[in-house]
Amino acid sequence: MLRWSLGFLVLALISAILGFGGIAGAAAGIAQILFFVFIALVLLSFVLPVIKKPNA
Repeated sequence: MLRWSLGFLVLALISAILGFGGIAGAAAGIAQILFFVFIALVLLSFVLPVIKKPNA
């Protein structure tokens, strides 16, 4: 998923440089959504091991 978000980020930057507003806006929107999904998954991966400690 990180690869997808980086790909859309690069596409948005290249489109913005070339001046294609519609393509850049769409790619930036998709990259932003994927970024927030990735951040949520990272936070879950940090929180879940703390919550589910093994009973020793």
